[in-house]
Amino acid sequence: MIRNDIRNIAIIAHVDHGKTTLVDEMLKQGGVFRENQQVAERVMDSNDIERERGITILAKNTAVHYKTTKINIVDTPGHADFGGEVERVLKMVDGVLLLVDSFEGPMPQTRFVLKKALGLKLPVIVVINKIDRPDARCEEVVDEVLDLFIELGADETALDRPIVYASARAGTATLDMEQPGSDLRPLFDTILEYIPAPEGEMDGPAQVLVSTIDYNEYVGRIGVGRINRGTLTTGMMVVKTNYDTGAQSQPLRLTSLYTFDGLKRLPTDSASMGDIVAMSGLEDISIGDTVCDPQDVEALPFVSITEPTVTMTFSVNNSPFAGQEGEYVTSRHLRARLFKELQTDVSLRVNETDSPDSFEVRGRGELHLSILIENMRRQGYEFQVSKPQVLYREIDGKKCEPIERMVADVPQAYAGAVIEKIGRRRGTLESMHGTSRVRLEFLVPSRGLFGYRSEFMTDTRGEGVMSAVFEKYEPQKGDIPHRSLGALVCFEAGESTSYGLFNTQERGTLFIGAQTPVYKGMICGQNARPDDLVVNVCKQKHVTNMRNASASEDSLRLISVHPLTLEECLEFIDDDELLEITPKNLRMRKRELNHEQRARAAFRSKQ
Repeated sequence: MIRNDIRNIAIIAHVDHGKTTLVDEMLKQGGVFRENQQVAERVMDSNDIERERGITILAKNTAVHYKTTKINIVDTPGHADFGGEVERVLKMVDGVLLLVDSFEGPMPQTRFVLKKALGLKLPVIVVINKIDRPDARCEEVVDEVLDLFIELGADETALDRPIVYASARAGTATLDMEQPGSDLRPLFDTILEYIPAPEGEMDGPAQVLVSTIDYNEYVGRIGVGRINRGTLTTGMMVVKTNYDTGAQSQPLRLTSLYTFDGLKRLPTDSASMGDIVAMSGLEDISIGDTVCDPQDVEALPFVSITEPTVTMTFSVNNSPFAGQEGEYVTSRHLRARLFKELQTDVSLRVNETDSPDSFEVRGRGELHLSILIENMRRQGYEFQVSKPQVLYREIDGKKCEPIERMVADVPQAYAGAVIEKIGRRRGTLESMHGTSRVRLEFLVPSRGLFGYRSEFMTDTRGEGVMSAVFEKYEPQKGDIPHRSLGALVCFEAGESTSYGLFNTQERGTLFIGAQTPVYKGMICGQNARPDDLVVNVCKQKHVTNMRNASASEDSLRLISVHPLTLEECLEFIDDDELLEITPKNLRMRKRELNHEQRARAAFRSKQ
């Protein structure tokens, strides 16, 4: 049976190509908001970190009504590190809208998400967004998108669908650039015509594949998925099973059932094949589980999620300031929080180590893990992490490392500096085109990109844009220098003074200001030379009975201090250093705080 009153779509694209803005306009023109209702921009980005950073981190469900059809929409992240979110929600939908910026064209994540959609045989509608940009190049971008379809092996039907030209910010769409649109009706009509309606057994035994997990402190875990077959009703008995493990639960009662409408979840007594629903009452439900009728238990296969490429060690904070600022500080708290994250993040892996106080956490990239760290510190956790490392694999007897496809858009004047720096990091230039602004495409080892983003922004005077996505594994390249300059390390515990910092600033760049509590072995800046340097930032100016002839000697002027963000700290630390994370502060430190012990260890390693 075909349900013509429903369409299920996901909106996929590279980061910052306008997915969430387009969903905003679809909600407005779909009648979700009142005429005079005040609505925040990017209303789907409800998470605090999403609003602060302007990126989507979690995939979210919504729905609009157009004519007699309900369109279920899944807004997905555009950053490569959250590709796992995109991969799993594609199992919920019958088609996708692929957004492409009218100037930037297809980017690394565009290739990644399109490849996944084509792999699942999902129909794709291409939407060229931001056509009102003054530098838009729509015709060239369309050719680039079609080339990408052909390169990824798309069939002929994928190339026959119309291309929609839209301005998400203005809320307009058109199928013909010569005739500007006034609203999004052409987009809605294209969705109804070219995205297939859900098809399946309406009267068969119920079957739902869980693609997303939510949590509510009142009802516990909530599973979200599309009904593949049959009808679910509130209060019915169901069985939870898993395709990979073969595990099967005892019959459980479905306590509540919700459908999505606009920004709300509406309770319902029943939902049928094709509906996207949220279910509660099923203990320990996980992503990839299948909820079935007890009379016909059949597990559905889940999409294989791309494996992590980066690992870090999370451990209990053991610095001199441990336990002063965090609410959750023990290994029990840390372990429980990390394993809880596994329930909602399919791209994450957490492994126990030989030490009960340390855990190995694997993710899709630095940003993926830094968002987890930021969420934990906001929730009151205190811990420390090591420098990110790449995960190697052995393929055909050779040690292989992850390679990323990096695309950089830079002004012509700075292209040489970028090519030189990436060359040092064992990257190879794949293509280069453009005149005033040049697009450079590289294949570069993942470890070569650690710590490069801030260097890239400096080299391009803040005008460059770069992004990267995992491409493949290749035999390990040569050595890559991580950090060319050493650290300024505090000599003693105390509070930094203006006098101590004034005498230290000529040695390098300071990360801390005056009246900052420090401890022995803590990093307070970057040295101007390759070696680490121990400095005394707590030094006091001695008081004498001699009168200063010049008042200028008393006015100690500090050069601007550069406090580091979380990502910059993760990029800065080296193998022998750790990042201490508390709800209030980020402190970089040496693993071994004692200067003499570090010197002895360095001497022994040279011998």
